[in-house]
Amino acid sequence: MPLTLRLGADDLTRCRFAISPLCQTHEALRMLRRPARHGYHRAWLRRMGRTLDGLDLSPLWLFVPRPGGYTPDFLAPPPDEPYPSIDGELARMRATEPALARAEMARSLACTPGLTESAQGRAALDDPAGAVRRLADVTELAWHALLAPDWPRHRAVLEADIAQRSRRAADGGLDDLLTGLHPAVDWAGHTLTLRAYADVPDAQLPDGRGVLLMPSVFVWPDVVSGFARPWQPTVIYPAHGMGRLHTTPAPRPPEALARLLGHQRAAVLTGLTAPASTTELARRHGLAPSTVSAHLTALREAGLLDSRRQGYYVLYARTALGDALADGN
Repeated sequence: MPLTLRLGADDLTRCRFAISPLCQTHEALRMLRRPARHGYHRAWLRRMGRTLDGLDLSPLWLFVPRPGGYTPDFLAPPPDEPYPSIDGELARMRATEPALARAEMARSLACTPGLTESAQGRAALDDPAGAVRRLADVTELAWHALLAPDWPRHRAVLEADIAQRSRRAADGGLDDLLTGLHPAVDWAGHTLTLRAYADVPDAQLPDGRGVLLMPSVFVWPDVVSGFARPWQPTVIYPAHGMGRLHTTPAPRPPEALARLLGHQRAAVLTGLTAPASTTELARRHGLAPSTVSAHLTALREAGLLDSRRQGYYVLYARTALGDALADGN
């Protein structure tokens, strides 16, 4: 059955976005449990092959069941600020109350027959505080091995998604934002429905906690939600532009535009199909950040780009005039 979240007036005023490096780490781990769904991330997986061979993730695998199971929410709780650091999130994870950790671990183990009675399962439930410490330590190793080297690029994609959707909300309102999250998400009559769920109870939100919206690079092709107390209800959806993260080469601009602006500057303009930061554009085009910054300044002064600060970055997006030039119109 679908999962439904009925939002009152207070909930609608408390809808917010966030980016969580900890949640992204666990989404990457869950993707590794879905071998048939690697899709856009095959290049990343090939690059991570040797790293995975030398990384012992067995304590985490105990609580990352195959699709359909439950992963404890304390492993990656919804962030309480828009742009938390990985150190802050790991500290929050390590501070999990043992009773809460035990309840969530018991629920997760019960998803796999025999796992609760296994030696590893009994050890975790007998010493939940120790289990939290071990799981946090392994998660920190997974972060540094799997995500940290690429995090600036990942974060740029996630921030660009938030900027694009925020602009959509500004243009079309909250209805337009929520209906465009994912093909499996419906929004009507103050009810947000995730159609991909089975055997999930209907959810009410009577206390005005709102909904946290988090773009993800690794959740594709699904959209997932967590709403068990004490965490804020959360919807994690695939980010715009994630398909180009590892595989898309630098764009080739139209010849006429390259003659007008110069090849590099035209390529920067043409490649801005979604908002991006100077760092992301420098990596994408193989240019020095100072060179990209000079191109962006010139394009912005010509009225072809807008810029806005998002967290630690300034994101650049084409104006209507920039779109017309890039599209050859």
